[in-house]
Amino acid sequence: MILVILGTQDKPFTRLLRALDEQKKSHLINDELIVQAGCTKLDTDSMKLFDLLPIDEFDRLINEADVVITHAGVGSILSALKKGKKVIACARLSKYGEHTNDHQLQIQEEFARQGYLISCNDFSKIHEILDKLDEFTPNPYISTTENVVNAIRDFIQKD
Repeated sequence: MILVILGTQDKPFTRLLRALDEQKKSHLINDELIVQAGCTKLDTDSMKLFDLLPIDEFDRLINEADVVITHAGVGSILSALKKGKKVIACARLSKYGEHTNDHQLQIQEEFARQGYLISCNDFSKIHEILDKLDEFTPNPYISTTENVVNAIRDFIQKD
């Protein structure tokens, strides 16, 4: 199963869903597609679309997913990486009205540069990335949140 995460933006990301829909209907993608679509609407029977999922259902789906395809939002990327999932990131772009600027492209490129995920800028080729995903071993993501919390705790306790 492939989990597609479009985040909670107030702008649709129809471009990505249409590309996935076309590839699914053409049998270029054969896996089940489950989509947390936010405000993105698409009339299709090739995928299961949900506006927003309760956090326990969202976590269950990430755990069950073989692959996560996501907009290039930091929260969505980290949610998948923390679970050790292979991630394909597809940035929302301002020129399509998908975001106010192109910061997601920078986020996507940086995570890809560090070996955490695969960037996809040509959505018509997602099926090709999926076919080669067995060859990709992402770098393990190690959160530093606990280190920061401990450093703050140590600092406070010194006084």
